[in-house]
Amino acid sequence: MKIIKTGTLYQLAFMPRLFPVNCYLVEEEDGLTLIDAALPYSTKGILKATQIIGKPIKTIILTHAHDDHVGALDSLAQRLPDVSVSISSRDSRLLAGDTALLQGEENSPIRGGISKKLQTQPDRLLEEGDRIGSLEVIASPGHTPGSISLFDVRHQHLIAGDAFQTRGGIAVAGTIKPLFPFPAFGTWNKKLALESAKKLRALEPKLLAVGHGRMLENPVQKMDLSLKESEQNLMKKD
Repeated sequence: MKIIKTGTLYQLAFMPRLFPVNCYLVEEEDGLTLIDAALPYSTKGILKATQIIGKPIKTIILTHAHDDHVGALDSLAQRLPDVSVSISSRDSRLLAGDTALLQGEENSPIRGGISKKLQTQPDRLLEEGDRIGSLEVIASPGHTPGSISLFDVRHQHLIAGDAFQTRGGIAVAGTIKPLFPFPAFGTWNKKLALESAKKLRALEPKLLAVGHGRMLENPVQKMDLSLKESEQNLMKKD
């Protein structure tokens, strides 16, 4: 595990050279918010990071319910019995192993790994505009139907889950990057992912933090390039 600190944001990168999977700790005055729960073996590394920072995890927020974002959830919940777990109301169904589509959703199968063995149930179901500490919930569906991003209003840091990737080159969810194509393979709705990416870019973040790849400072110009690439790819298919 590699820890990279930017202000009050800590990126915990597992397997950063091979198959990077990131989760994040956001420092608040009274404790830490963990964004995503990485892989099943990540518990030890996450707890070690909290010891280094010197604050406890008070809340876990899941950007979406794919296996590589919820892997250590049960283990963490067992070790931290007072922790609060939050996820979007839509992706709470995926967290419970229910991959059925809702009425009005695109008739395309939900992709990516969805665990059917998780025991932890969320304490709070999130919607657009909700706040947890310094983090504002931004609905950003597309990679999954209920994907969310978190915007730290103190520093304009955007933690975007898999709405973007930076490994193999910055890309909107659904855009295949040959050096790291896996997030694209797990994307449910590419058109919706592009709409969400445009919405996130409009926030003009000063830092972009994603599930796979390095954090980017002053990312707007690069985000614009990824939006253009995604639009061009979708036009080719229409």
